Amino acid sequence: MQTLKFLTTVVFLLLTTILISQEKTKVLLDADTANEVDDAFALSIILMDSTVEVTALNATQWQASHWTTPKSMEDSYRLNEMLLGIMGVQVKTNRGGAERMYDWGDRAQHSAAAYEIIKQAKAQPNGEKLNIIALGALTNVASAVFIDPSIAKKLNLYWLGTTYDFDSGILRKDDFNCAMDQYALSHLLFSEVEMHIIPVSVANQIIFEYSETRKQIENHFLGDFLLKIWDDHVDGGRTQRTLWDLTIVYAFLHPEWMQEVEITTSKDSGSRKIFYYKDFDAEQMRTDFYAKINTYARPN
Repeated sequence: MQTLKFLTTVVFLLLTTILISQEKTKVLLDADTANEVDDAFALSIILMDSTVEVTALNATQWQASHWTTPKSMEDSYRLNEMLLGIMGVQVKTNRGGAERMYDWGDRAQHSAAAYEIIKQAKAQPNGEKLNIIALGALTNVASAVFIDPSIAKKLNLYWLGTTYDFDSGILRKDDFNCAMDQYALSHLLFSEVEMHIIPVSVANQIIFEYSETRKQIENHFLGDFLLKIWDDHVDGGRTQRTLWDLTIVYAFLHPEWMQEVEITTSKDSGSRKIFYYKDFDAEQMRTDFYAKINTYARPN
């Protein structure tokens, strides 16, 4: 009898160990997918990763852009749905704020995306944080924190944006993602949200040549979809692109490919600690991207 109890305990412990080892890392995605070509490329890589559970895919606005569409967030939402359909992946999708945050009063853009962030943050066990990868304006994330400041300590944000001079310590906030919602960035800089940022001045290393990209991924259902997004974009004739958003997705998936340092911002940017990516292995990312796209098969 004692032997049976012992064996039962051993089996239980082994199964528990296996289940724990197989537990996926959870992450919420927030993207202005219809804005640029790189969003869909980056989203495809994390949506297919077997070690990750994507808990939601939020759509973000890019209304202040000179090439915006009348309903930029809605266009991003619809492209999110198309990408999930092409990949055969089921993930909850949410519409975000239709424009940037407001100038005064209730500054938040109340949206399904913002409230999804609040709900998931509040559901985190004690001591754990909600991982968020944001590929565009920070409208949805900052709105969630504005609506419910208590969640700030429960967010772990990965974001592409700003430029940073690591020698002089000068932080600039005039790149695209910053410009799409300056107040959202400011609100988060003065919050307790943990931030991991790759500045565009570092991410600009991830350049893809069109001819090579077509050669590598065409005649694959997902590769052809991504190539069509490149071709159909407003500047679809480009012979090369910087696929910015791939860098922050890979920073989350493969931190060993990144060089991350801790910096302290100036007083006008919160006087706070931020983790900044200083360098990364661009060639490893390109190689991995081509391999992953070509071997991807829709789930049964």
